[in-house]
Amino acid sequence: MTTYRRFVALGDSTTEGIGDEPYADGTPRGWADRFAALLADAEPGVSYANLAVRGKGAREVHHEQLAPALTLAPDLASVLVGMNDLIRPRFSAEVVVGHVDAMTAALRRGGATVLLMTFPDLAAVSPVGRAVRGRVVALNRGLRTVAARRGATLLDITTVPAAGDPRIWAEDRLHLNPDGHVLLARAMAAAADLPDADPSWREPLPPPEPRTPRQRLGTEVAWYGTHVRPWLGRRLTGRSSGDGRTAKRPDLAPVPSTT
Repeated sequence: MTTYRRFVALGDSTTEGIGDEPYADGTPRGWADRFAALLADAEPGVSYANLAVRGKGAREVHHEQLAPALTLAPDLASVLVGMNDLIRPRFSAEVVVGHVDAMTAALRRGGATVLLMTFPDLAAVSPVGRAVRGRVVALNRGLRTVAARRGATLLDITTVPAAGDPRIWAEDRLHLNPDGHVLLARAMAAAADLPDADPSWREPLPPPEPRTPRQRLGTEVAWYGTHVRPWLGRRLTGRSSGDGRTAKRPDLAPVPSTT
């Protein structure tokens, strides 16, 4: 196993930790915090920074987070971005991949091992997932090319049976729930070749309990009213969930406990 001393996470709400259980002060945990804790178990003394901010697209992560990340001189970095690009009206897989490629190349030149991840098929999670299926395929193709070209470590989440299961996604269907963040942290630990990585993330979930058509309809109506309408309102007014927010861990510091 390679020894890591400085882990820096770049990205959007997934890496910020939205959907996971919060700490006592309300700050979200998230897969990156959980992964950092696993890393610290293997490498005591490792430090960790999280520059991710909810609502950011690939261009914003590139322009706002890469320079601070390079200043921290990570030897391990993660770049997970693209969900916000996928669900916006105008989308170009080539543009998103170009930003990821530029960030990966710069981090690799700085000496970092870079963790990337593809996107799962979310057709079973929401109508939005079904609508962006073709975009996901194109984006994943580009991410695989970047990983191969730059020598990055790729977690191909499309091979994980539970990744597209609605039960690991939060009620908004755009963010992982606590189970999903745990799964992603364990999968990243295996991708990073951490010792004694928990293999349970590879297993499919048990069959779901059946629901009546009325239950399914009620869930859809609640989802639209609680999550889709506010999102549409922000898009129509040019606002973002990340407006005015800053990174939760902008500086390298000892890894927090996730308990």
